[in-house]
Amino acid sequence: MGLLFIVFLVNVLPSLRLLGEALADIVAGEKSSFWKVLRSSATWQATWHSLYTSVLATLLALVLGAGLAFFIALTNIRGKSFWVFMFMLPMMIPPQVTALSWLQLMGPGSALLQLLGIAPGLGSPQPLYSAWGIVLLMGIQHAPLVFLSVRTNLLVLPKELVEAARLSGASQLRIMLDMIFPLCKNGILAGAAIAFVSALGNFGIPAMLGIPASYYVLPTLIYQKMADFGPLMLNEVSSLSVIVGAIAMSGVWVQHRFQSRMALVGMPGKPLAFDLGKARIGCEMALGLIITLILVLPILALGASSLVPAIGVSLGYDNISFSAYAHMLARQGATWRAFENSMLLSLSAAFILACLVLPLAYVTVRRPRRLYAFVLMLLDVPYALPGVVLAIACILLFAKPLPVLQISLYGSLGIILFAYLSRFLTVSFKPVHASMLQLDGALEEAAQLCGASMVRRWRDIVFPLLAPAAFAGFLLVFLIAVNELTVSALLWSAGNETLGVLVFNLEDGGETVLASAISVLIIMMIALLMLALGIVGRNLPKGVIPWRN
Repeated sequence: MGLLFIVFLVNVLPSLRLLGEALADIVAGEKSSFWKVLRSSATWQATWHSLYTSVLATLLALVLGAGLAFFIALTNIRGKSFWVFMFMLPMMIPPQVTALSWLQLMGPGSALLQLLGIAPGLGSPQPLYSAWGIVLLMGIQHAPLVFLSVRTNLLVLPKELVEAARLSGASQLRIMLDMIFPLCKNGILAGAAIAFVSALGNFGIPAMLGIPASYYVLPTLIYQKMADFGPLMLNEVSSLSVIVGAIAMSGVWVQHRFQSRMALVGMPGKPLAFDLGKARIGCEMALGLIITLILVLPILALGASSLVPAIGVSLGYDNISFSAYAHMLARQGATWRAFENSMLLSLSAAFILACLVLPLAYVTVRRPRRLYAFVLMLLDVPYALPGVVLAIACILLFAKPLPVLQISLYGSLGIILFAYLSRFLTVSFKPVHASMLQLDGALEEAAQLCGASMVRRWRDIVFPLLAPAAFAGFLLVFLIAVNELTVSALLWSAGNETLGVLVFNLEDGGETVLASAISVLIIMMIALLMLALGIVGRNLPKGVIPWRN
């Protein structure tokens, strides 16, 4: 029961507090804050903008992610692990860094385009400051989510059926249309639902591309209202949060509905690898071009912008400057403070969650109950909710000192840590849960028959076998949390900045060169951590590392 209480405290209580605040004065009828928000034209305009950009970004993510999943998983293309890694990298890059890199790629101030002599004329508008810019970047950012869902479905297809169709003389096109597409329908729809929910809650891209153009979606509208203060501010932002949360949870329901129908596992057999023949080289070149356009060029533009003396100055051999890196590492106190805060928060959250999910995964698998199935569903709620919604819930929960301890977490790193624990519990839990499902219970039964106590069985059998998965979950949480912005954008205070907040604030304050330099180091750190996860994943069960199957 202690584990259930912790899950309730971390995952459920913030959402209940948010709902209670939104409906606090509902008895006032049309004069209540909830009805005031519903009658506001800004609310419905932001809702339309959120749905419009999220749906279009989902369609783009669906075309890009599903298309590449079919291509990489079903053909005899070479270097599949490399292509999967490169396509997954954009998902792990923070949204604000993605937006900054594309802003440095396009527009008259692009150091890379100036170096190539193809930059637009001075005074030309930035094309990304628009709804279409938001759609483009969110589609690219969330395409790997669709890719993962579809690829997972493809890897467990009943290969014996495909082989039988081949022996019967069916063409590759007929196999795709009549067999593979119908079997992957649930994976495609589940991936689309995941992409929609992620796009709906994305804050970094709409904030950096939409706010300069006065194009507000629900997360950025909540952010703006938080900055306005006022006596009814918390009631209004709580009501807005309930609206965006309700839309997000409908997407989560769709995702779970279709994911539950993906448990189709084929018999062992020869992996699907449709022969591309002479077209393989051309297809590999086309795939390389796609990766270059969506990943390599924006990163190169970001790197070029970090090496100029000032934004707008052309990059050349005679004016390459490392002053931004020197300033960041030697004299920029906020950078080191943000780095220390992010490292402390992400490492602490990853460690605490790793300790929590080990017994939680064991109990839910070895002692299955209906209550535990409900608990597993609750784990996804804070991660599915937009980060600003969770942030508002945490503000409401900790606006007053804790009842017994009389300690206030508001305005401290503690409130950000609590939000991270709530948001990333499911990220840490799923690798351990997947590993626990594959752990043969006969090992513990044999040890128990030999007189081994529960502590001994845990120490000598369960923990050693689950430790690699727990470490993988630790790295996943650290990787996501260290650059997080969506939650900390509303929870940070002076002296408690995180790396994500720092990049956002520097770009917003005109320090683009310094923001670019910090972003380059963030991308390098993410790539190294993903490589480390890939190395660890070789010794883990299937499904523990999302991009390794």
